[in-house]
Amino acid sequence: MQILDINTVKKQLTMSMAINAIEDLLKMQGEHPTWIKTPERLVIPTFKDSDANTSGSHLSMPSVVFDGNNEYAVVKLVTICPDNPKRDKPTTMATITVSDNATGEMLAFLDGIYITQVRTAALSGIATKYLANKDSRVVAVVGTGGMAYEQLNAILTVRPNIKQVNIWNRTSQIAHKFQEKFRQAYPQWQVDFKVSENIAEAIKDADIINLATRATTGLFDASQIKSDVHINAVGAYQATMKEVSNSVIETCTSVIIDDAEGGLHEAGDLIQAHNAMDCTWTWDMLTGTLSDLVNKKVNIDLNEDKGMTLFKSVGAASFDAAVALKIAQKAKTESLGQFVEL
Repeated sequence: MQILDINTVKKQLTMSMAINAIEDLLKMQGEHPTWIKTPERLVIPTFKDSDANTSGSHLSMPSVVFDGNNEYAVVKLVTICPDNPKRDKPTTMATITVSDNATGEMLAFLDGIYITQVRTAALSGIATKYLANKDSRVVAVVGTGGMAYEQLNAILTVRPNIKQVNIWNRTSQIAHKFQEKFRQAYPQWQVDFKVSENIAEAIKDADIINLATRATTGLFDASQIKSDVHINAVGAYQATMKEVSNSVIETCTSVIIDDAEGGLHEAGDLIQAHNAMDCTWTWDMLTGTLSDLVNKKVNIDLNEDKGMTLFKSVGAASFDAAVALKIAQKAKTESLGQFVEL
């Protein structure tokens, strides 16, 4: 078994690799639906009755993937700790195991923090590739926590012509820190940064908006953004949370989700829109899934006036499996990490 810590994973995993791995998995899933099995994740609330800690959650996310020759079991264990930024730790802590189902042998034990950040961002990258205007020049980053770095990296990977990045965070000091850290971590992207004083300023001229917050009410209305903007919403991962207002959801010509089944329980933005008496959007108006986009069951013509588009991400174990398998297979071939015989 190869053990890969976060530094080893970071050295091997690129955004392009993650995007390609997930697109390949979605295409394979489209051709062979039974080859990938992803049961509903187990979610356990944590510290729900505690005054000393902000409530979070623990998740168990299993997936089985058959590639036509071999079958693997990939399991991610996640603990979401909202108080961790104050401890200078990531909000999302995770580990991933990869096993060979023919023998039951564990092939790899991987730190899952970075894989989670990259695969979540890769999903937004894929959505942006299919839904955002090809000539997009301005992106707004709303919420500058740990997920935001790779989110922006993914957008720039698929839309490298972007020149302006507007940043907004409730704490402006954190937004300035994000700008500095991003420049250091991703020197390949030559973009101009602007820390906005308010969210309206950040989003008004944006061609793409990335949302990654723990908001409980919609952050802006449809009247405040461009009519052909594309939005990636990766926060609001519980039914009680909401980043995207009902007016935005109602205005969108296309609403895409990564995991439709998981979204029924976790996509707070869409759940609340569906349940609101004064909102016209309902679940049966969902345009489709990311798989539908990749497999061309849903076609968005980016050469025409595509209108406002929204991608809602809740995540699924199969996406982690696609990326973790790539790393585990590379680790075995190249003897990466630390080998332990069980």
